[in-house]
Amino acid sequence: MTKDTRNKDFDTRARADLQDSFDEELEMELDDQRLSTLLDDMAEHPEPEGMDRQLYFKELFRLQGELVKLQDWVVDQKLKVVVIFEGRDAAGKGGVIKRISQRLNPRVCRVAALPAPSERERTQWYFQRYVSHLPAAGEIVLFDRSWYNRAGVERVMGFCTAEECDEFLRTVPEFERMLVRSGTILIKYWFSITDEEQHFRFSMRIHDPLKQWKLSPMDLQSRVRWEAYTRAKEIMLERTHIPEAPWWVIEAVDKKRARLNCIHHLLSQIPYAEVKRPPIVLPERTYHPDYERHPIPREMYVPAVY
Repeated sequence: MTKDTRNKDFDTRARADLQDSFDEELEMELDDQRLSTLLDDMAEHPEPEGMDRQLYFKELFRLQGELVKLQDWVVDQKLKVVVIFEGRDAAGKGGVIKRISQRLNPRVCRVAALPAPSERERTQWYFQRYVSHLPAAGEIVLFDRSWYNRAGVERVMGFCTAEECDEFLRTVPEFERMLVRSGTILIKYWFSITDEEQHFRFSMRIHDPLKQWKLSPMDLQSRVRWEAYTRAKEIMLERTHIPEAPWWVIEAVDKKRARLNCIHHLLSQIPYAEVKRPPIVLPERTYHPDYERHPIPREMYVPAVY
């Protein structure tokens, strides 16, 4: 094979690999479209004016490129970053977390989505089980729900007493100030959707067998207790919106715009610069004349169904 042929073959394969990378996001977008077709037999839902798809992808990939630069900066400067995502069920928190972490190194950027506390954890200092998930130097942690569960679902569903909730709201500003003083960058987002939009998204999940698992009994109760959650949210934002760690509200009825706005804002919260890397040269493979590759039995291979 000539050098020109090798270069052409590499270019072809490189383009295919790049396209495959883009398809990861395309698959998720097509899934959103698939869901909407499941509701053809239901009452009409007023769809918001959608964002131009080509513009969305162009901006998303550009912003994800900037996230990679931010990741390199966090590692280089040994920063500690915590980003909290809160909001009602089906508000789109998981979707934006996927887009933020999609192109990043999971050893640098990880997601913390804690389950309900165990019996032992219920007897601990409330913040204790969250502290173990906080970042070390050079790490980013995305909290898919956080210690603010106490001011939301625990308060509304009666999993904590009024006194415990009040103590949390009194304590959490000091806890967060302590984190910031210790050098942690703390960013808090609340994803806001309307009553009608949550009803629509829940209806989509009910009719979609691939996503019915996302509907828990707590999710269904959140519909019944919409107003109680609203009041709990208002009290939480009022008492925990502090200069050291303010809340930022994302208008999330339009999923695409919410994702782009959140990522764009996140990038603006941490001054960063591109970390210069030395040029990488792929070394030549070493060949040994006595090396012999042993065959692997065919029965060990996964059947090539596709």
